[in-house]
Amino acid sequence: MNLYDTETLRGFDRKYVWHPFTQMKDWESEDQIVIARGQGSHIFDTDGNRYLDGVAAIWTNVHGHCRPEINKAVKEQVDRLEHSTLLGFAGEQPSLLAKRLVDIAPPGLCKVFYSDNGSTAMEIAVKMAFQYQLHRGGVFKRKTRFITFRNAYHGDTIGAVSVGGIDLFHGVFRPLLFPVIQSPSPYCYRCECGGSGDESCGRLCLEELERLMKTHAETTAGLVIEPLMQCAGGMIAQPPGFLKKVRELCDRYDILMIADEVAVGFGRTGAMFACEKEGVTPDLMALSKGITAGYLPLAATLATRKIYDMFLGDYSELKTFFHGHTFTGNPIACAAALASLDLFEKDSLLASLPTKISYLEKRLRDMDALDHVGETRRVGMIGGIELVRDKETRAPYPWEERVGVRVCMEARKHGLFLRPLGNVIVIFPPLSISLEEMEILMDGIHSSIRSITEG
Repeated sequence: MNLYDTETLRGFDRKYVWHPFTQMKDWESEDQIVIARGQGSHIFDTDGNRYLDGVAAIWTNVHGHCRPEINKAVKEQVDRLEHSTLLGFAGEQPSLLAKRLVDIAPPGLCKVFYSDNGSTAMEIAVKMAFQYQLHRGGVFKRKTRFITFRNAYHGDTIGAVSVGGIDLFHGVFRPLLFPVIQSPSPYCYRCECGGSGDESCGRLCLEELERLMKTHAETTAGLVIEPLMQCAGGMIAQPPGFLKKVRELCDRYDILMIADEVAVGFGRTGAMFACEKEGVTPDLMALSKGITAGYLPLAATLATRKIYDMFLGDYSELKTFFHGHTFTGNPIACAAALASLDLFEKDSLLASLPTKISYLEKRLRDMDALDHVGETRRVGMIGGIELVRDKETRAPYPWEERVGVRVCMEARKHGLFLRPLGNVIVIFPPLSISLEEMEILMDGIHSSIRSITEG
């Protein structure tokens, strides 16, 4: 039972809440949905309306909302210990979770550094890579820079923004950021290297990347990449083999590879981690979002022994990694993560995904025929539908027309909750979604696109 009615809650929201990535002038002039509860693949508002969660609570939900097994684990942990520090103590739950993460991670990743969210997990990875090169000494102290990709998004803290590549989000903060070396994104639909626009043009990106590495290897500490798909940049799928070739280039030019698996980890690509799809082990790997199945803030940065050992030394050497968070390794969050990993096994979740992935692929191919769908893109259980004003010329809709937003608002009439990336409609449901629910999701998206772009 709700303590307050919908209008009261809307009033509190308008008066007190500043929403992320939201133009508040528009927000305050509209009646917003107030979400009160969730169950399975659905969320419910305070008026009792139900919405199929097509974006998994912003890319975090794995097993559906309010899974009894995770609820139980969280409640039991609350009764035992709400929080303790990893500064001066070990912890039961974070120790257990660290072992589980190492057991399932790409081989060679063997140490877990906890934090609170994806931005901080990436901030930690960047700082570790920088300090690693410093500890190597000699000419390696010159390796202070990072290679990143255009259209990349790695979070919103200053270090994470510095290695990002989306001007819309990051441009205003440029004076605060450290400089990076940017390589072309493998955005084959809009190839900036003059390619043909198919997957073969990814080779041109790799050629430019190698040129940059060769030129800057002596001053480059690490390369930062979202494996297989740049998510927030517009669901930009990398050509097959791209990630593996990047790993080879990093090895050739003695550059650390930092994999941002915040969005693509924990089954989202059809494998537990995206790097597995191409047999790659990064030097550092950032995890968050799905780590607790969307329950609680938790993140982890995994490192190889090579990285970890470079921080060992006498106190006088000042090799310690001086970084930490108050809620590092929070036991309640770790208990939720452990329960989530148990459900992967109990539900045989990864084994259930190929059928759903095939269905998503088929429905996206059908969407390609729509007049204003320029391209559909997919990796595992992630889909993106890029809407264009002119299919032949690939001319985009102007940003201010908010076509993506309008499609997602139209989708609410079909009982769907979606959140676009500009003119790209995002498909990112809970991994536990049923085929019947997938059909409802794709039917609603198809109808909503037609209604807005062809009406």
